[in-house]
Formats: sequence, structure tokens, C-alpha cells
Amino acid sequence: MDVVTKSISAENTFSDALSLRGDFSLSVSGLSDSTLTVQRSFDGGSSWADVDTFTAAYEGNGYEAVGAQYRAGVKTGDYGSDTVVVSLRENDTGR
Repeated sequence: MDVVTKSISAENTFSDALSLRGDFSLSVSGLSDSTLTVQRSFDGGSSWADVDTFTAAYEGNGYEAVGAQYRAGVKTGDYGSDTVVVSLRENDTGR
């Protein structure tokens, strides 16, 4: 089971990319005045597309059907003064 975790206290800061296929979990904490963006890449990280944003704590699951790389972070202009902690985890699906 793979996991990436990142504490973010500056703009333009992202977690390492995690290759996901199937079920995964996302945990976001520490948000008070920043916006966290989750991004997905189908080309090995050459280009990233925004898939969701968060402005409050979040614990939840997702599903990636075809396989892609994911990362999460605070884009330029979206940082306030907090320390955001994000964790992406590939769930054990018996593969």
C-alpha cells in the first residue's frame, strides 16, 4: 500500500505524485485560509489537471478507473497563513 504525505506552508507546494488505480483515500487537515487543489496526470506528470479543491478539513475515498498519477498542493495565490497536511493513500484492494 503506497502513501504520500506532505505538510504545506507556502504557495506553489505539492506532494509527490502517487500512481493510483482503483480505490484511494484522501486526508486533508489544517486548512483555515488556504485552498488545497488535487491534480491528476495521465502523461506521467508532464501536465496536470485540477480535479478538486478543498477549503476545509476532509476525509474521504475516491476511485481511479484507468490509472493516473495524483498529487495535492497549494497553487500560487491560494496560500494564506496555515499549515496544510495532505495524505494520499492507495487502498489495499487485494491486487
